[in-house]
Amino acid sequence: MAPRRPRTTARDRSRRVLSQNFLADPAAVARMVRAARPGPDDLLLEVGAGDGRLTRPLAARCGRLIAYEVDSAVLPALAAVCADLPQVQVRPTDFLAAAPPDEPFAVVGNIPWSLTAAVVRWCLAAPGLRSATLLTQLEYARKRTGDHGRWSRLTVLTWPEHHWRLAGRVPRAAFRPVPAADGGILRLERRPEPLLPPAALPAYRRLVELGFGGVGGSLAASLRTAHPRGRVDGALRAARLDPDIPVGLVWPEQWLVLFRLLHAVDPGAARIRPGCPAPHSARRGIRTAPPAAP
Repeated sequence: MAPRRPRTTARDRSRRVLSQNFLADPAAVARMVRAARPGPDDLLLEVGAGDGRLTRPLAARCGRLIAYEVDSAVLPALAAVCADLPQVQVRPTDFLAAAPPDEPFAVVGNIPWSLTAAVVRWCLAAPGLRSATLLTQLEYARKRTGDHGRWSRLTVLTWPEHHWRLAGRVPRAAFRPVPAADGGILRLERRPEPLLPPAALPAYRRLVELGFGGVGGSLAASLRTAHPRGRVDGALRAARLDPDIPVGLVWPEQWLVLFRLLHAVDPGAARIRPGCPAPHSARRGIRTAPPAAP
């Protein structure tokens, strides 16, 4: 007789629907807290607080914490964890439906992986956000931070205002239930000062959308649909880019150089400010150092 499969409970079904994989490894919890770097006066918003494994150590290091959790099955455990933490407010509501605070704040959370894109969009749109430290599926975090040597459209579009980096990895065995993939700690930080003037940002985004649009079959061909050939060729040379390079291999710093040259932005007003990490190593003869600001 074939062995009987374990009985699937309503709680198991709920966890699948909510994409819930709770942290069970204290070392992984500590890694998340270190990556978030909360300060004693900070306001934190925790997404998907669950049973409070991450809530208590975060609360010990910040000024105030608002813990969001919509799963009624874990709310009693979360409330018990927070009962002696006066700086913590538990909200049994949907984080994505919440209005951002009017004051500066940070977001931290072991978020439901099915809602990763929505949570990231919420964070990017919140004016007061200073940082977001999100435990996502590893491949998502790698894709958004250029860890594969490729850069996503969203990362490049938001690079002048936000810095993206992979702050750590969490093995799948650190979660309960155990998911099919490892986790990645995605760190999203709003820059104190944008790398381009605010007035230039819409034109920069249009340039990136044009390049990622695929019109013409190459980056150079796409850019030539809106800019003179000679100017495009000169900008590509200045950024040390092969005209046939796949658009995903263009580093964010190179996009800034292309924008400055193609749009003739005043160098004094749109100087690319220091503080960006060095890009990944060059591949296939592409340059090995970030382009110097003209």
